[in-house]
Amino acid sequence: MPTVEDAKRRMDEALEAIRREFASVRTSKATPALLDTVRVDAYGSKMPVNQLATINTPEASLLVVQPFDRSLTGAIEKAIRASDLGLNPATDGNLIRIPIPPLNEQRRKEYVKVLHKMAEEGRVSIRHARRTVRDELHALVKKHEVGEDDAKKREEALEKLTHEYTAKIDDLLKKKEAEVMAI
Repeated sequence: MPTVEDAKRRMDEALEAIRREFASVRTSKATPALLDTVRVDAYGSKMPVNQLATINTPEASLLVVQPFDRSLTGAIEKAIRASDLGLNPATDGNLIRIPIPPLNEQRRKEYVKVLHKMAEEGRVSIRHARRTVRDELHALVKKHEVGEDDAKKREEALEKLTHEYTAKIDDLLKKKEAEVMAI
């Protein structure tokens, strides 16, 4: 039987996905999550950098990547350079140093647009979770397995939950947008 808890679980998953996506958007500060979207050609497939190396932030404007396998240093550097992050890595022995340059105004505005798009995708996921549970609930009402009053109460709780999670996404967006626009 579909419950508000089912929808809550799905909405939690959508919110967590948005947090991960927001973490991958670049700000002026170095963060290992910045490289989460970078995939490296290694061992016959595309693998995330964080599975091939340790990523540290010794300074606020520097990332240091240390590959587990030294033979992958060039491939990791190439993948970072080819990504759309606008980073210019430099190999220093078996370390890859990635200075994080400050963002110019135009680039910050582009990132804000990307954030808004990600947030809208998150809202769509939340509405989809609501719709799925609501459709299941309506099907049970038609089969007379759930009373209409009970279904109405569940729908109201579902609607309240949807607004709550949409507000959480808006809060995350507002915080991340302020972080990106900070100089």
